[in-house]
Amino acid sequence: MSELLELEKRGHIAILTIANPPANTWTADSLAALKNLVEELNQDRDIYALVVTGQGEKFFSAGADLKTFADGDLARANDMAQRFGEAFAALTAFRGASIAAINGYAMGGGLECAMACDTRIAEEHAQMALPEAAVGLLPCAGGTQNLPWLVGEGWAKRMILCGERVDANKALQIGLVEEVVPSGQGLEAALKLAEGACKQSPSSIARCKQLVMSAREGRGHSDGWRMERELFVELFHTEDQTEGVNAFLDKRKPEWKNR
Repeated sequence: MSELLELEKRGHIAILTIANPPANTWTADSLAALKNLVEELNQDRDIYALVVTGQGEKFFSAGADLKTFADGDLARANDMAQRFGEAFAALTAFRGASIAAINGYAMGGGLECAMACDTRIAEEHAQMALPEAAVGLLPCAGGTQNLPWLVGEGWAKRMILCGERVDANKALQIGLVEEVVPSGQGLEAALKLAEGACKQSPSSIARCKQLVMSAREGRGHSDGWRMERELFVELFHTEDQTEGVNAFLDKRKPEWKNR
């Protein structure tokens, strides 16, 4: 763990807080720590959901500290690009449900982190942008790929090419976030959603997420339907499938094993 990340576990939910004040920027160390942390959570059978938020009331994350790139060092640029990509790819591949509680400014790599999560909840004062081109850079941690998938090509180009910043309500309108809550209530709302995910079979969620994400790969419908059938049958090799069906028939709450 990096000292710039804080981890708390509440039951089956892991809460990850980006803790690098004043703007909760990402560093090489914290990005490496994020990748390792998500991989460790994937091995923790007691964790079903992950909530990501920022420390304080103003910033979710402002992305990278631009001082990192001020000298134009190519080796450092390559290292940081790789670390950003690996960290957020790991976050995207988290086997459970991941929720970003956007508690303030989510800029550049901060917004890319939020977009690597499955769901985004924004507090009403939050602001979001991908301003990299304004300083001679470009989003290199999934921004150009995830943003058009979420909001469409038109709004993605407005934000990336024209530098347009959106507030929480506009983000909700264009599909960048799924919910807006009053300031200070983002984490509570995210935890409530995570609790709902924890009621689902973690074995089922992992496979459902795999199927939903596979749609981004341009698979045809027939291939997607084939995968659905295969993973449906695969669930019958898990303890959770037997537990889920029998709990329903017995009119009791299931006790998931995540295996």
